[in-house]
Amino acid sequence: MNRVRMFTVFLIALVAGGGLAYGTYSYLQNVPVRTVTVPTKKVVVANADLSLGSELSADDLTTLDWPASAIPEGAFDNPTALVGRGLISSVVHHEPILPGKLASKEAGSGLPPIIPNGKRAVSVKVNEVIGVAGYVLPGTHVDVLATANASNGAESMTTKVVLSNVEVLAAGTRLEQDSKDAKPIQVTVVTLLVNPDEAEKLTLASTEGKIQLALRNPLDKTAPVTFGIKPAVLMGTGAPVRRVASASTGRKLQPQVAPAPVSAPTVEIIRGDKRSHEVVEQE
Repeated sequence: MNRVRMFTVFLIALVAGGGLAYGTYSYLQNVPVRTVTVPTKKVVVANADLSLGSELSADDLTTLDWPASAIPEGAFDNPTALVGRGLISSVVHHEPILPGKLASKEAGSGLPPIIPNGKRAVSVKVNEVIGVAGYVLPGTHVDVLATANASNGAESMTTKVVLSNVEVLAAGTRLEQDSKDAKPIQVTVVTLLVNPDEAEKLTLASTEGKIQLALRNPLDKTAPVTFGIKPAVLMGTGAPVRRVASASTGRKLQPQVAPAPVSAPTVEIIRGDKRSHEVVEQE
């Protein structure tokens, strides 16, 4: 008897639940759908990923409907106005083309329009060693070391950091590095972004001596002051030059010559009419 009651209650609950679910579903299906219309305007966007220095063509551009209240400031609505302009910054697919990413109309495309005002692009020859095994890529920063001989004497040969924290503008003909893996690339020419004074130093260093690039951490903005090093100091036969303060302290650096080593004690020995000096060994 108890089983019959339990089965009856279960059956009633199942029917009631199924009926409630069906009624709810039917109600939701008949609820009218409200359509919200957002006003839009045409915005010119990139039709593909475009790299730095590219010259825009009609195939590179398209338009999308953009919410009128969220249109980026300066966005264009006519692709024709952008054809022939050069990019000074890379853009991705469907990214709006904004004035800040475009070179001036008369600047053209390629390398020249991406050089900031007051800066110069200077190219130097490199090999696998000078170019840090191909890891000197566009966008990285380097120090430039120069090794030169101020006179004909070998003792005047000096290596010194002549430029610090210089941006690499191009490696070979590439203006951008691969953002996915940044693989090393073997090139014979690296183009550096410098000011006119630095351009003079770089040209003299590459013409009269040898240069070496030292790759920097992109987060390191320091510019340490060095005094250079000569072969005699390197081999320990000359008086080394030491710093008395680091560049980060803001104090002026003055070269300080290490004191000359103290000579070992000697004694004079007289044998008849002969004199000699002997070094006294200390334990």
